[in-house]
Amino acid sequence: MQILSAIAQLRTTDLAESIRFYTTKVGLTFAYHHQDFYAGIRAGSQLFHLKLVDEKDPSIAFVDEGEHFHLYLETDDAVAAAEALKKNGVRLVREVHETAWGEMDPDRATAGAVFKV
Repeated sequence: MQILSAIAQLRTTDLAESIRFYTTKVGLTFAYHHQDFYAGIRAGSQLFHLKLVDEKDPSIAFVDEGEHFHLYLETDDAVAAAEALKKNGVRLVREVHETAWGEMDPDRATAGAVFKV
């Protein structure tokens, strides 16, 4: 037996708005909708799920305080990706910056360069 992948599940209190955000604003692909409480979003060969819940995820405050992330987006050009997101109306909480675990390479790829939405 071999585990082939792991799929993240993000909780949302507004499924339709989350689908719209990830497809229209971020540019990912809608994969499927299951009844009125579950959806799949595709980013290249990766998939993550959105699950409708009644209350905001309690870990959001922890994530904000500790500058942790719930979802990372891999790109070949972090600067260009951030600019495209801003052009689509996404407010970046933090601009592209180097991280402690890596440096931006000369081609501006993702090696340690992140931004926060």
